[in-house]
Amino acid sequence: MRGSFPYHIPKLVIAAGPHTSAWDFIIGLATKNILHLKHGHFLGKKELFDGPFGWFFKKVGGIPVNRSSATGLVEQVANEFSLHQHFILAMSPEGTRQKVDTLKTGFYHIAKAASVPILPIGFDFSTKEVIIGALIYPTNETADIKKIISFFAACKGKYPEKGVAHLV
Repeated sequence: MRGSFPYHIPKLVIAAGPHTSAWDFIIGLATKNILHLKHGHFLGKKELFDGPFGWFFKKVGGIPVNRSSATGLVEQVANEFSLHQHFILAMSPEGTRQKVDTLKTGFYHIAKAASVPILPIGFDFSTKEVIIGALIYPTNETADIKKIISFFAACKGKYPEKGVAHLV
């Protein structure tokens, strides 16, 4: 583990990546446990919660999302922050384990709507490190996304060819 977690910030969005493998979920859960983030949550596709392991995903902080409908997700999730004294939401800016041409910006818009900072956390399989970055307070989307891409470009995911280094 490299970097310091900002425990003094009760609410934030964690941008976790690069997301190149299903192992990222396991590393994320382990990181949540090591950092003692009992108020940590993540969004997952609804189908994960419908199956026989749905109880597990809910138990470890999962919040089901129906990706097939436009339901004002940013507003709904931002509202969750207002309902809790402590609320941490981890999201993958890529939104998939496949190589992407651009990051999804839902995590950014949720943080901005909830008036909470973004904490980039990188999974670097080449050094076997979880890297905690510097807080980003959403102000200028273009500049902030560039900072996040630069942070993740330096991290080598399990499958580096699926990472975001090509977006720098």
